[in-house]
Amino acid sequence: MALRSAGGFCLLGMRDLGRRGEIEASPMLRSAEFATMGRWGQLGLCVKPVEDENASASSSSSSPRPTPPRAVEPPDEIGKWSRDLGPLPKPLSANDIYAPAEGSNVRVAYQGSPGAFSEVAALKAYPQCETVPCEQFEVVFKAVELWVVDKAVLPIENTVTGSIHRNYDLLLCHRLHIVGEVRLAVNHCLMALSGVKREELKRVLSHPQLVSSKKLRDAGAIASIRAAHMYGLNILEEGIQDCRDNVTRFLVLAREPIIPRGDRPFKTSIVFTLEEGPGMLFKALAVFAMRKINLTKIESRPQRNRPLRVVDDLNFGSAKYFDYLFHVDFEASMADPRAQNALSNLQVSILMEMGCISCI
Repeated sequence: MALRSAGGFCLLGMRDLGRRGEIEASPMLRSAEFATMGRWGQLGLCVKPVEDENASASSSSSSPRPTPPRAVEPPDEIGKWSRDLGPLPKPLSANDIYAPAEGSNVRVAYQGSPGAFSEVAALKAYPQCETVPCEQFEVVFKAVELWVVDKAVLPIENTVTGSIHRNYDLLLCHRLHIVGEVRLAVNHCLMALSGVKREELKRVLSHPQLVSSKKLRDAGAIASIRAAHMYGLNILEEGIQDCRDNVTRFLVLAREPIIPRGDRPFKTSIVFTLEEGPGMLFKALAVFAMRKINLTKIESRPQRNRPLRVVDDLNFGSAKYFDYLFHVDFEASMADPRAQNALSNLQVSILMEMGCISCI
């Protein structure tokens, strides 16, 4: 469960990553925006998300990172919010785009408000990190690409609701690598102001900050234990979710991949497309089974640029098929000869490695 923002403040938004007249003119930003077209953008397999209204592909070649320009003072409006929020994370300004990373703690971006389960997952992956809240999944990806943060933690699937398809699609639209994984048990808590009993509640909100800031004694909130501590609320009951076995799997993303090794267990993520025909998917998966490589996940997503394929047959009219991308996770390192042999025999149209993680 990701907490929703109250009014959109205290979150990193799309405008914070590119304000007109401040940082959009920078060659660094223009080349980075071109990079966000994705791994397969030039192959026509990725459609840019609708939230990314200002980005444009202005150059087809990367250039060396220029000397950071003179820092721009953040607008008064941004400063006003940061003063009101106190200890909560403030929105990132243009200055933060060029803030040096050397000597500082790891900065990890997540989608949601402070206290969200995504922030809890980020702190589980990096206990000493500085967490950076973002308004949208797309902004989380961009924050890593533009060097605003070092890592990103994003949900990819849940035992109750299934896969988060939005993030599967965004993985192909951005040049980031999977470098880690976090599994978090979701514990929904009912909370209210101190001294308020459960029977006094008349309504329940999805954001604890509303209850805390407005001193709503007739309202409760559903959120994480961390959110209760952050907003000074009293937990009335824990574990109120419908399913006790509610676990979310998060991916850790970074600009640089992990170099695979053969002396420890790894899990590798790949994406491929297939030609249409009987048994094509069976043949693709068989190369792993024949080498005793276990598959832990398979997810299919339609190709947006050509969702239908017309195939002539003997019947009247024509049959129409969807073209799919297949995301597959398997338990082997790319340094493992079995994996190398399997991929060399994989008969696919396009193959892309998304990253690998150590299973230790």
